Amino acid sequence: MKECCRGFVNLLGNLLVSFVLIRIIRVMDSISNMLIVMKNGSLAGKESVFLPYSKLKNAILECLKKEGYVSNIEKKVKKDQPVLEIELTYIDQKPKITEVERLSKQSRRVYFGMKDIRPVRNGSGLLVLSTPKGILSGNEARREQVGGEALFRLW
Repeated sequence: MKECCRGFVNLLGNLLVSFVLIRIIRVMDSISNMLIVMKNGSLAGKESVFLPYSKLKNAILECLKKEGYVSNIEKKVKKDQPVLEIELTYIDQKPKITEVERLSKQSRRVYFGMKDIRPVRNGSGLLVLSTPKGILSGNEARREQVGGEALFRLW
């Protein structure tokens, strides 16, 4: 009888662990993942990195391209799945992206008014916001006189 109960408890425990792992995988933040892949790729000296395609990631990357943190973005299809190929920027063989800080998370949203937007690292970094006028850098948001959700900072 004890062997039967142990088998049932082991099966129940394995199902519970599988359920928890599935929930963790689904909750993962795709913007944070994109930022970390770009940071690690640039610190490792990679010329380009690949990420799964989404409209939000594409809009963020277009903002980063305007500001000079990414040199090129290209949508490709790999194994019947759309992906983004991101060419990273280097200055004198040093990566332009060395550190990232995610501000808004799924558990805590952070909003900035127009007057709250300040330069990052005395102007050497970049703040990216989601505004009613789209994804904008901190400087563009001040110029457009809008605030919004602060997505991340990078330098």
